[in-house]
Amino acid sequence: MLIENWRSTENSLSLGINAHTGTAGMEIIKTLHLFEPLEQRLIELLKSLEPADWSKPTVAKLWTVKDVAAHLLDTSVRTIAIAQKYTGDKPDEINSYQDLVHYLNRLNADWVKAMKRMSPVTLIEFLQLTQKQMFDYYHSLNLYETALFPVAWAGENESKNWFHIAREYTERWHHQQQIRDAVKQDGIMSREFFLPMIETLLRALPYTYRNTSVPDGTSVQVTVTGTNGGVWAIESTLGKWLLTSPKEINATSLQFDADTAWKLFTKALTENQITERVKIAGNRDLGTPLLKMIAVMG
Repeated sequence: MLIENWRSTENSLSLGINAHTGTAGMEIIKTLHLFEPLEQRLIELLKSLEPADWSKPTVAKLWTVKDVAAHLLDTSVRTIAIAQKYTGDKPDEINSYQDLVHYLNRLNADWVKAMKRMSPVTLIEFLQLTQKQMFDYYHSLNLYETALFPVAWAGENESKNWFHIAREYTERWHHQQQIRDAVKQDGIMSREFFLPMIETLLRALPYTYRNTSVPDGTSVQVTVTGTNGGVWAIESTLGKWLLTSPKEINATSLQFDADTAWKLFTKALTENQITERVKIAGNRDLGTPLLKMIAVMG
């Protein structure tokens, strides 16, 4: 299902999101210019780690810092393979979203296990080696053409390349942030890097609420506090939920900080942590779907 008639919120635009009008009146989220500086910060981060840091646990549950870095290399390698039109092992028959998740989880686990043989020094070298080819591939894509893979967590069966690229940006951002969170280093929570990331993740809102039936005109507002945050809203219109401009009065309003935002939508918080971190005003039941929203494949 395509998300139709999306409009950037007035508040988001006033906060300086780098958007450009795409096809069908949709606003695209520009992220291409952020890949290179983001990856530079990744290399600087990894080179600064002490030997003990590589084995520290992360919010990615069973993965250590080194495992997360290895996964980032995996995604680089897979991207380059796609650019070279190499498919590798074909997946098992996939008949559902959950089948796809199981397949990807298996690929991820196989790679991380194999990379335990690789030293951190070599891992960093490989990450540097693959960066340019990955950047070149993303820059070669026509932003408005159909992407090879749809953004499934947003409910799309077909996506444009700009959304696919933005999705890949969120992947590289949140995995790097998992490492930074584990070793207590700041660096990419700035407005420049964070806002396009969370803007992309929030494209999952209409799909998340697809099974929530309410009267037309009912709206849910999301506020990410702090200088790198913003305000977003969805509204029920003719039986569909659409992203829209924030309103003064909403059926439900949810508020949380930027650290909570990225962890919430990438499955990094427990139910107790969510309860402690998220403030809900209005109809609390209507806020439940957002608390369960996942904007990663998982």
